[in-house]
Formats: sequence, structure tokens, C-alpha cells
Amino acid sequence: MEVEAKAVWNSLPAPDREWLNELTALAPAGARVALVGGAVRDGLLGIPSSTSPDLDLAIEGADIQALALATGLPFTFHPAFGNATVTLPDDRTVDLIRTRRETYPVVGGNPVPEPGTLSDDLQRRDFGLNALALVLEPNGTVSLLDEVGGLSDVRGRVLRPLHSGSFHEDASRLIRAARLAARLDLAAHPNLLTQVPDALKMAEQTPRLWAELRLLLAEPRPGRAARKLETWGAGQLLPPPSLPLLDALDTLQDGGVNLSQPFQTYAAALLHPAPNPDDLAARLNLGEKPAALLARALSDTPFPEGSPERILRHLLRPDAYTPLTGRDVVALGVPAGKEIGAALTYLAGLRAAGQVQSAEGERAALRQYLDSRNVNSRPPS
Repeated sequence: MEVEAKAVWNSLPAPDREWLNELTALAPAGARVALVGGAVRDGLLGIPSSTSPDLDLAIEGADIQALALATGLPFTFHPAFGNATVTLPDDRTVDLIRTRRETYPVVGGNPVPEPGTLSDDLQRRDFGLNALALVLEPNGTVSLLDEVGGLSDVRGRVLRPLHSGSFHEDASRLIRAARLAARLDLAAHPNLLTQVPDALKMAEQTPRLWAELRLLLAEPRPGRAARKLETWGAGQLLPPPSLPLLDALDTLQDGGVNLSQPFQTYAAALLHPAPNPDDLAARLNLGEKPAALLARALSDTPFPEGSPERILRHLLRPDAYTPLTGRDVVALGVPAGKEIGAALTYLAGLRAAGQVQSAEGERAALRQYLDSRNVNSRPPS
């Protein structure tokens, strides 16, 4: 695995490699420092990154708080897990993780951590390709540690849960799997598919599942992740009628459309067909912005082309058009002043009654309105 270890190491930017060597030198004698998580996985998959990768370090045999202090950088210590988050000079954060074991006294609840070895720490993780470690030595050499057969999963681009009860103890792993599969073009291992019913059974007892669904909306292509869930038999975790809307937003992005507020736009599309959108928004901790965006998109208020409101309106109301504005009615002969408001109110009433279906229809109705005003001094009833 020497070749693979070098591939991961060389995939890191030079400043990151330099900082990791400095950190390893600060660790006490006998400690083990290992790069874990996405940086190792993506380095092995050969996935280029436009930005510096996230750095997560599992450390065995060291006082994490003391090590973070020794870096001379700002950090936050998390006593519950014995971890620290260090802020690098470029404002990225690095997690220094005390190696641990985990147990689930309450299925679906938060795990209880206990000190453990690097091997223990890798075996508590979710999927084989996320359970690989690049061990950093004080002399600058690196080696790849594979305790669970994760390298084979990387080579096959397969997502494999580490044990048969993985989704039962933490159903949120199913959502994480869909996110990774969509983003990295990974296939589901048969052991993953057999655990989907367990995840569905435990969904209501797993608060973290809803947090993972919220993260799904922040993926580069949320529609693809949602379709993974559907393909695996878990599409009901999201409102099924929302899937074509998420697909459509994915297609727009694939075609070069730049969504200025991607998370809010996808979240609004998800809420639109939900039987109880307020409940879904609360479960996903979406806040008020997606619902407000949805309301604007469904309104008759004019918005610029390319705005989130117009993009959603095209999807949700394909027959919608941009109503006449005050400037439009003035151009058609409405006198300035309160007559403008009266004309716009009249047109809004026609729209609400379904009596106009286009901007040209509004113009025709407005001309009739103006003719009537000229003759009768009042709008037609």
C-alpha cells in the first residue's frame, strides 16, 4: 500500500503537508497521528479539489488539548469527546480527534465515546472507504492503514457499511450514503441495500437523520442524492412529488445556470409538494427563508430573470407570466397618480379570477378598462 499512501500524501497541497509534518513533530513520543476521513478517501479516488481538502486527524496517545495549544494557533476544545478544532492561518479548521470507541446505549440516539486505539477509531466509522488512515511518522514517512478492507471498496467505488447493524444503530448513515454515492459516483454494496429497511424503521427515532437530510440539500446536486434514496427503496423519506423538481434544478445547473441561492432554492422546491410544509421545515431546521422564497415564487410579484423566484416560478407554475407593472400601465395610457393603483388592483382581480392568462391578455383587459373609464368613469364590473 506504499503507492496508495504516496498518492494520498501527494494529493494534499504543499502547505498542508508542511503543517501536518509540524503537527506530527509536536506530538509526544509514542503517539500515533493519522489523517482520516474525506481527504484520504478522495486522494485514493483521484478526485481533484478546487480548494484545500478538509483535514481530520485521529490521534492516539496524546493530550489533544495540549497538542492543540502547542500549535500556537487558535483552537476550541470539546471536552465531551476530548477533541479540538484548530483554526489555520487561512481560516480553515482542522479537527484533532482523540481516538475512541463508541457504543449506542439507545438505538438512534447519540453514541457514548470511550478512549480507544486508532484501530478502534477506524472500526467505529460508517463505511469502508471512510475508514482508511494515512499514518504520519515523525521522520516524515507515511503509510496507509486499512483495518476493514476499505481499500478494496475504494478500488471498486463501493459504499459498504462496516457491520450488519450499522443502519439500525444510526439510520442517518443511509442519508450520508446517498450523499456520498451521488457526489462521488459510488455504487451501493449489497450489505447496504439489505439494511435500508432497518434505517426506515429507525428513522423516527434518529434525530440525526433529519440533520443529514438537511445536508443533502447542500450537496452539489441534491436531486441525484434524492434519486439514490428512491432507487434504494427509501424515497419516502422526502416528499416523492418533490423529486422531479429537484431533478429539474439539477438539470438547470448541469446546463450552466448559476443558482444564486442553491440551498434555499432546493429547500423551497422540497417544501412545495409536502403535505405539511411547516412540519417538514421544522424537522429539517430550514428556518423561514425557503418558505418565504416559495411564497414569493408563487406570487404575481415581478422578479428579474435568473432570480431564485423566477427560476422556481418557471418550475412550479410553467404557465405563469410576468404581470403588468406600474410602468406598463402608464405606457398604455393610465394617468399618473392613484389611477395607476386602481388599474393594477383591477388587473390583480382578473388574475385571481382566472380571467387573464398572459401579459397580452392583461393589456387587452386594460384597454377595455380604460375605454370603460372614458365612457362610464368607472371600471367595468
